Amino acid sequence: MMFIVLTACSADQSHEKNQDAMTSGEGGSGAEVIADRLDVPWNIVYNGRTFYITERNGKITSITDGKKERMQLQLKKPVHQEGEGGLLGFALHPDFQNNQEAYVYHTYQDGPDIKNRIAKLTLDHLTWTEADELLAGLPGGAIHNGGRLAIGPDQKLYITTGDAGEREWAQQPEKMAGTILRMELDGSVPADNPFKASYVYSYGHRNPQGLAWIDTKLYSSEHGQTGHDEVNQIEPGANYGWPVIEGGETKKGMKAPLIHSGEKTWAPSGMTAKGSILYMAGLRGEAIYQVDPAAAKAEKWLGGFGRIRDIHIIGDDLYFITNNGDGRGTKQKNDDRLIRLPLSDH
Repeated sequence: MMFIVLTACSADQSHEKNQDAMTSGEGGSGAEVIADRLDVPWNIVYNGRTFYITERNGKITSITDGKKERMQLQLKKPVHQEGEGGLLGFALHPDFQNNQEAYVYHTYQDGPDIKNRIAKLTLDHLTWTEADELLAGLPGGAIHNGGRLAIGPDQKLYITTGDAGEREWAQQPEKMAGTILRMELDGSVPADNPFKASYVYSYGHRNPQGLAWIDTKLYSSEHGQTGHDEVNQIEPGANYGWPVIEGGETKKGMKAPLIHSGEKTWAPSGMTAKGSILYMAGLRGEAIYQVDPAAAKAEKWLGGFGRIRDIHIIGDDLYFITNNGDGRGTKQKNDDRLIRLPLSDH
């Protein structure tokens, strides 16, 4: 099994310099700050001229032509922010222009327990209101909540869940922990899912936080335990081995990763694709990584901005959000930020 060992970027000094010299070419030629002073941003979506950014404390911020506005979010169960939990994934309905619908993944308190849920929202002016609860009771905790939402080329909603710190749950698909789930946009179970009457599409994951497609092939990024972060090509019904195997280990009936980081740490989060290449955000690795699935190869593509949570490509521009204020980074002046970088300038 092939893996790539990466050298961690020396981001501390270059990140500080980039706070006041963003367009000077340090950390990436032509980088431009679109918005700053975001509060632990987690997810980027884009529609028309507007970005919608979820913030872990339960806010959604809209950014239109550089103007930032905090939106109202009315949920039937309040967002519970604790550790890695809070307001996480967000996805717009494919017909958002007409129906103003979106999907959100968030952590909530259920008595003494921390759980996660998926709700459908509708937008009216600057207010998002819950229209329907699609799935609740997903395992949650202070760590490993997964949380990514993405709509695939098949017009299904895909969801990543973490093992919630309970390793063995990832091998128990009925718990829907450490899984990638797949649902219809109305919240029902697709008839062609690999397990009858189940949302589970794949399992045996530790804490997957990135989803992206190249053509119809689905890829996911996943946090390893100590190093051994992964990029997996996701096959329906497959078991990706956590906690029985990790990194390059193998076992019959379990899928080893396409690529892993060896003893180094990426702490991968959001992921997107352009052509045949994946771009992957790195938190502990403080970088964006370029991943070539065909060559089973990953390399650092951009550093110097600190922790990076999510990325999004629009045309020939790559947008990313820093996550230096999440309690594990070094928060500098005006963090956290939404930044644009022309792909051609790097």
